[in-house]
Amino acid sequence: MTRYTIVGAGPVGALMALMLADQGQRVRLIERRPDPRLAVPERGRSINLALAARGMLALEQAGLMQRIAPALIAMRGRMLHETDGALQFLRYGQHEREVIHAVSRERLNLLLIEAAALCPLIELQFDSRCTDVDPQGLSLTWQDERSARPVTEPFEVLLGADGAGSAVRAALETRGYTSSREQELEHDYKELAVASVSGRRARYAFEPHALHIWPRGGYMLIALPNTDASFTATVFLPRHGEPGFDHLHSADAVLNLFDSQFADAARAIPDLAEQFATHPQSRLGTLSCERWQVEGRVLLLGDAAHAIVPFHGQGLNCGFEDCRELAALLRAPAAHEGAARAAAFQRFELERKPNTAAIAAMALENYIEMRELVRSPQFARRQRLAAALERRFPQRFIPRYSMVMFHAEIPYAEAQRRGAAQERVLEALMADAHVHALEDASAAWVEALLDQAGL
Repeated sequence: MTRYTIVGAGPVGALMALMLADQGQRVRLIERRPDPRLAVPERGRSINLALAARGMLALEQAGLMQRIAPALIAMRGRMLHETDGALQFLRYGQHEREVIHAVSRERLNLLLIEAAALCPLIELQFDSRCTDVDPQGLSLTWQDERSARPVTEPFEVLLGADGAGSAVRAALETRGYTSSREQELEHDYKELAVASVSGRRARYAFEPHALHIWPRGGYMLIALPNTDASFTATVFLPRHGEPGFDHLHSADAVLNLFDSQFADAARAIPDLAEQFATHPQSRLGTLSCERWQVEGRVLLLGDAAHAIVPFHGQGLNCGFEDCRELAALLRAPAAHEGAARAAAFQRFELERKPNTAAIAAMALENYIEMRELVRSPQFARRQRLAAALERRFPQRFIPRYSMVMFHAEIPYAEAQRRGAAQERVLEALMADAHVHALEDASAAWVEALLDQAGL
């Protein structure tokens, strides 16, 4: 039996601990934050999560879906809010199963920690901040957040699942084992709470089974539903400029922006100015890491290795897919030992890197789609053509968004490659002004386009 130490008890770290314990391995899970079963949840920085096929497959394989299911709300598509108050619903897919699920980060994390607490092979340790990792000396230094007392202890195998600001990754960089690069967006975000509408029975301010988007070109507001009939809204704005966060230092400026651009949301948030003033303004960026592992001793996974922007709803799903694929590589009992474990870690890095790079690029592209392109009549036409191609050629054409969100068996890099090929087909169809529906194009021409694209 190998003893694993996991730094970071967020969703990825907690799920990885449960998967390793399911393989009979002992796990020590260390987290700098207080125990979520006892502490008041942090507010204002979460960006509610979207759970899709890849994440759900990992939870199913860990036997956790039944525990998690009550915390999920199905979102069947995007609800676009225009400046004049008009609403437009754009369905995600063509089949009933093609939905994504909103879930509170806090609730999901709590459910996973509760599951870990029931496992005799998992030891939970909170209020413990990692300050150093020495892969050669196999030592971990952590500081008790209550007493500030530093402790240095040995470890056998250490996994860094401590997020984009990973202390484990920082220690590896300091010792020259890896390097990382962060590409920051020029946009920041701020979360706002949309309370339920009071009455005889609490109800949602907006349609609950949709991801709500207020697309405004260079910026946007989104809102995801919670199980208590509230929404978590997130406004994404440039850091500088008009409109930008640096122009919103007064209550009047905030209210003027929301009244003019997000009027229905403003009406649903009576304490908007107060929330805007007190909730933190947070950064967005993509992080890439040169090397994820050190000789079978230390491994980074999730955001610690490959943080991405949230605009494809895949950060959680990608991290959970990390857990599933690493667990598969370690499934054989001998895989947890010495050279076999080192080989598994190397293979994990080699196989995951192209896929995490692909979803990072696609997430950035999806921001432009969400805040700007969805408003265009040409976007709706393109979506109709893509849906029709999928219906007529289901083995050859699946829209890229669907491949990413609903087809866990298709690697991200393959979805990106096929998506680029499919885009050439759509561009050809869109270039013909007479083609408003797929029926307007000859079957022979469409098949020729698919052939030329290698689909």
